[in-house]
Amino acid sequence: MLSATYHFPTGFLWGTATSSHQVEGSNSNNNWSAWEAQEGRIRLGHKAGLACDWWGGRWKEDFDRAAESSQNAHRLSLEWSRIQPRPDVWDEDAIDHYRQMLRGLHQRGMTPMVTLHHFTDPLWLTDLGGWENDETPTLFEKFTLKVVDALKEYCQNWVTINEPNVYTVMGYLFKAFPPAKNDLKACFAVLKNMVRGHAAAYRAIHRLQPNASVGIALNYQSFKPTHTWLPFDRALAGFIHNNFNAAFPNALMTGKFKFAFKSIDLPEARSTQDFLGINYYTRQMAAFNLLKKGNLFIHLTFPKDAEMSDTGHIANVPEGFFEAMKFARGYGLPIYITENGIEDADDDLRPRYLIQHVHQVWRAVNFNWPIKGYFHWSLVDNFEWERGWTQRFGLWGLDVDTQARIRHTSVDVYEAICRENGIASTMVQQYAPSIYNQLFPE
Repeated sequence: MLSATYHFPTGFLWGTATSSHQVEGSNSNNNWSAWEAQEGRIRLGHKAGLACDWWGGRWKEDFDRAAESSQNAHRLSLEWSRIQPRPDVWDEDAIDHYRQMLRGLHQRGMTPMVTLHHFTDPLWLTDLGGWENDETPTLFEKFTLKVVDALKEYCQNWVTINEPNVYTVMGYLFKAFPPAKNDLKACFAVLKNMVRGHAAAYRAIHRLQPNASVGIALNYQSFKPTHTWLPFDRALAGFIHNNFNAAFPNALMTGKFKFAFKSIDLPEARSTQDFLGINYYTRQMAAFNLLKKGNLFIHLTFPKDAEMSDTGHIANVPEGFFEAMKFARGYGLPIYITENGIEDADDDLRPRYLIQHVHQVWRAVNFNWPIKGYFHWSLVDNFEWERGWTQRFGLWGLDVDTQARIRHTSVDVYEAICRENGIASTMVQQYAPSIYNQLFPE
């Protein structure tokens, strides 16, 4: 049997990613806590509750688990509503809580990457109109200045905004996130202000920390036409790609924001990325459908022959991940994989998905593409937004009632990858023998 290893460059970052509302628990002052209190908003009426109890201190044991399994980095987010609970109030204890977390990562030999905005907004900001309000970029800049000045000793890698495309489309077109609007004009306004907010935060960070590395985390979905022979489907797949995947990072490169059928010059946003973060999960097939007026005539399905996640929300399409990295390479910047993972409560598919997707990263690195790190989503099962606790993405499972962590086989798989700084044929044979010949053909 062939014995070989796909090695990564020295210094490659291997970590997991989390976000504040999903893991901290006991959060009652943001738009998502209010959303959870409304009947019918979250699947099965679930609530975040204690989540993973990181605000209660259980981040320590989860960071221990990450470090003990050879991870050398972690991506987390700050909860704006804790740090600035009211417009005129800064909570220094909350800031110190995050300082302790970042210090804890350093003590464990792990490099932090910090996200400033990961879907949640303070209730006071929501009352002002949220990101529809043209003043919000300035408010976000003030928040950025406060937290970066306080935490810059412990972090140099900053993500300003996580998945602005998902935040906007889900909240302002498809009504799945707060504020549940179906309003293309509002969608444009929110994305425009997030571009402005990112640009303001980017410059604020560099004023405080000239050597910082600042970027966004973009959700990249691979969109392909359902019927390649049908011009409408081909055009629609291209339209979705240009607006969902490309509009935001293009604005940060060129200073021109184009979304749907509108465009605007935002010169302050030009050249405001030091890296591009890519979140990739799956591929979808796009078809034009006259019955889908509320969804802009878009009908999305998964590839018919794809292996599906346990609740049917993610198709295992590794080649779409390579496509995502090729797209990112076009911006001429360092690339971080800021999220990649699959919901899999029984941990049956995840070992294969993980190895197949890390192999795609190796392919890109082997072409000398500037990919600097990989952050798996996620370290431990957490509250998955409108789908509540029905989706389990953790390498470690979570018993929500007891807070017990459940070690999955995927912990061992990822530990082997991190420790080896690569994918060895022996680990594939041990953990995912069904794909061995795909990765190591004889």
